Amino acid sequence: MAAGRHGWATAFGVALTGLASMVVVAALGLWAAGATDLPQDAFPRVVAATVVTAVGGTVELSGDAGGLADTRAGLTVIPLSVTLVGALVTAAGFLRPLRHRAVAGARELAGWAARIAVLWLLGLLGLALAARQTFAIDLGNDTLNDLGDLFGVHPEVGFTTDVPLTLLVGVLWLAGVLLLALLVSPGAPLPARLLRFQESVRPAAYAMVALLLACVVVGLVVALVVAATRGHAPETLAVVLLGLPNLVWMVFTLGLGATWNGRVDGPFGLPMPHVLDEVLRGKETAALNLSSMAEYDGRVWWLVVVDVVLLLGAAFVMAARSPARTRAWRHAVHMAAALVLTVLTICLLGRVSAHYGLTVLGINDLAGLSGDLFLRPEVWSALGLAALWGLVTGFLGALLARPVHRRGATGPPPGQG
Repeated sequence: MAAGRHGWATAFGVALTGLASMVVVAALGLWAAGATDLPQDAFPRVVAATVVTAVGGTVELSGDAGGLADTRAGLTVIPLSVTLVGALVTAAGFLRPLRHRAVAGARELAGWAARIAVLWLLGLLGLALAARQTFAIDLGNDTLNDLGDLFGVHPEVGFTTDVPLTLLVGVLWLAGVLLLALLVSPGAPLPARLLRFQESVRPAAYAMVALLLACVVVGLVVALVVAATRGHAPETLAVVLLGLPNLVWMVFTLGLGATWNGRVDGPFGLPMPHVLDEVLRGKETAALNLSSMAEYDGRVWWLVVVDVVLLLGAAFVMAARSPARTRAWRHAVHMAAALVLTVLTICLLGRVSAHYGLTVLGINDLAGLSGDLFLRPEVWSALGLAALWGLVTGFLGALLARPVHRRGATGPPPGQG
């Protein structure tokens, strides 16, 4: 009977809808960004590359400019809007046959996940093989083109996929999504041996996912208001569909007091508010934090207020979903540990790096196309701040949740007045 509920046809539906949702979001985002105008009918291959990077796969850039020239190119970024949609759709499909059950055997869950993984990898393999393209770079005006013809300089840049690494990282991504789905969903069954962990792990995992989604919702509302009042609707839509979590989750860590180091130079730009671009542009390495942003716009201090509200809400949700006998200090510890892991995930996923350069006869940036940008966090200080915020808001959230009816004893735990 379990095999009928979790057979290959159902697994195919889960894998297909997960990948299809990512393709649709990536295609709409790239369409809003103007990628349909790319030459050589490259749009489908760029969409495939975007989905590959969304699951952590590796897309390698390459360049060729002839014997008297040199190109360099690199790109590291995860389009987290595509990642988030794919994770939510895949998780929902994985959990659907498991609803209304209290316990499921480890072998049953593993078999169900394995069937999804096999079909998922087949779909990802097709996308990885399709994600390759080469573009010719226009040198600009007629003089530069004439020089290019004279010296045999015909610069090209292309991308391809490291297929084995993409499949390895892709299956790890899928395993993480399915495991997190089991941890977060209060109605998902667990193996009997793991039931004792659900009271401590599930409320914290649920609260952190709710926190991240709340950040995205706030960012979406702000983006829609900006698009309605200031225009630039296509650019805003592209950011929403490709990189909204990249932006709002980084800004969330900035509100905690974290620092990101970065640089924006050349034609590159980051899909972020103008104040962030001002802090980063033109400097060798700039520190992006509340203090540096406040020099350009004092309203950034409101980020602290927003973070306080979001964290207290998450702490309240965690405490309200925990047994009533759980002490307040234990809530604080659980909140701190969960928030540290959440901020660590943001730091690992939110890094951005891109560069491109063209050198002809030793002359750099002949066509004015060279550029460089990077954005990376100061991880250890961010984790320390997350632990501190988690302890404080976790304790306060437990106090706020005391009047809420919860599972377990209604009175205080033994030894606590």
